Amino acid sequence: MVFNEKYGSLVKYIFAALIVIGAAQTAAADCRQALVLGLDVSGSVDDREYLLQQRGLAHALTSPEVAQAFFAMPNATVDLAIFEWSGQYAQTLIQPWITITSPRDLDAVAQRIMQHKKSITDLTTAIGASMSYAQSLLAQRPECWQATFDISGDGKSNTGPRPQDIRARMGPVIVNALVVGADPTVSKGADQHTTELAAYFRAYVVDPSVGFVETAAGFSDYQSAMERKLIKELQVIAIGSADGHQ
Repeated sequence: MVFNEKYGSLVKYIFAALIVIGAAQTAAADCRQALVLGLDVSGSVDDREYLLQQRGLAHALTSPEVAQAFFAMPNATVDLAIFEWSGQYAQTLIQPWITITSPRDLDAVAQRIMQHKKSITDLTTAIGASMSYAQSLLAQRPECWQATFDISGDGKSNTGPRPQDIRARMGPVIVNALVVGADPTVSKGADQHTTELAAYFRAYVVDPSVGFVETAAGFSDYQSAMERKLIKELQVIAIGSADGHQ
């Protein structure tokens, strides 16, 4: 009886120690990337297009391939924040910073996105202001190895600070863009429009030496384009880190 009591106490002690060690390891996990997603809700995005963007992002975040990219480095997590933007002073935070540690976290973010109601405070398009807002969010995660702003947009900036001026002041922040072009099934000259818009983002928004532009053929193609972009930007950090980062 004494032996059993001692054995039971020992098992409980070991179990408790394992919990403490596991918690310490989790707490000590590095943040490999702070990722901010910015969604365009300017006047050019109607309710149908917004819904396609909303659903597209939610489904992209929970796709198996994207989840695999998020968890490519179990001991180096990704911190995620999401906001929507339009005019110079019109940015609304949808998802505050969250550390993505499991598929359940991605499911929770997707649910939050789907429950969010579109904010309409300004119909203009202030890309530079959205970049400044993203920079302020990323400043809250200085411990992360890489800071990335992932902006979606379907038009050129027409108000607020010039994107190229803000880009020059963003330091090591990587800016990637998802350019939403015209739908070729409903618009003549859609390919030309998309090409020109992508060129604008490359010239004035994205630093081509480190960032990239993904394109969507209209909002109906948003989910597929977002999946491609998330996988690419998450894998770049994971691969680079595996090759000798920090």
